[in-house]
Amino acid sequence: MAANLTLLLAGPRGFCAGVDRAILIVERALEKFGAPVYVRHEIVHNRFVVEALEAKGAVFVDELDAAPTDRPVVFSAHGVPKAVPAEAERRNMIYVDATCPLVSKVHREAERHHRDGCHVVLIGHEGHPEVVGTMGQLPPGAMSLVETVEDAERFDRPYGAVDLAFATQTTLSVDDTADIVAALQKRFPDIKGPKKEDICYATTNRQAAAKEIAKDADLVLVIGAPNSSNSKRLVDVALKAGCPTAKLVQRAAEIDWTWFDGVRTVGVTAGASAPEVLVDEVIAACRARYDVTVEERVTAREDVEFKLPRSLLMPESPAQNPAAQNPAA
Repeated sequence: MAANLTLLLAGPRGFCAGVDRAILIVERALEKFGAPVYVRHEIVHNRFVVEALEAKGAVFVDELDAAPTDRPVVFSAHGVPKAVPAEAERRNMIYVDATCPLVSKVHREAERHHRDGCHVVLIGHEGHPEVVGTMGQLPPGAMSLVETVEDAERFDRPYGAVDLAFATQTTLSVDDTADIVAALQKRFPDIKGPKKEDICYATTNRQAAAKEIAKDADLVLVIGAPNSSNSKRLVDVALKAGCPTAKLVQRAAEIDWTWFDGVRTVGVTAGASAPEVLVDEVIAACRARYDVTVEERVTAREDVEFKLPRSLLMPESPAQNPAAQNPAA
């Protein structure tokens, strides 16, 4: 007889509005221009998503010079340095920017602080595409990267810089970032911050939901990619919330079932770039081995939608818009 297992599903989990928009941008570009459509970097950090788009005709490249000039190119949801669209324009390429609007907000904030004469301190992870893109919005030397509280305590105001401002990567740990901001504000009481929190609503909501399931779980599974910042932060959040074990898996095949020894309650969540089909896959794998009860813990409801770039909006057909058939209507 199969052992009993309770699955606590975090809500919200999985795709956010920015990821939905980025994937739809690639799909609409394929509809409009035909295959192949080139994409600079992974559109979002999830191999399942990338491979599904590749099957439809998307070609993923590391840099712009790997894409031919006669085919459209899409920039990933993480954002790109200003030099990238400038190079696309120099090469007369058709390009579509799928940068998440909340990342674009951080870009605009950094530019505003720079215009106001501030040196910008960016809180984020070195080498992450979003950080590379954000730092690439300003001239070299106009922004400094801080990753930890220790970095913040060591940071010195650059020579000649009078005013300071800070911005953050959108997918960081809410709690860890608050500690870094506090360290900066303690040393530089006059440092300016964003008008509105930089860490995005989806990151904040998913971390809150992860805390909710972690407090009652023996094990938390986070479905996401190893290069996904927001997914890795969910593992950290679950552990800090008191769960003894939290593991990151890309899909059910990566589960080590010895993790379940002595476990009766498992929390399940997914990073913002992980589709719900992978959550269903993990639930099915558990059902194949245990007598499963599923309980969803919802801490927030999300109804955010981001518009597509105007260049990809499809005109309505007469059948979709009766007024088009009868202009007098």
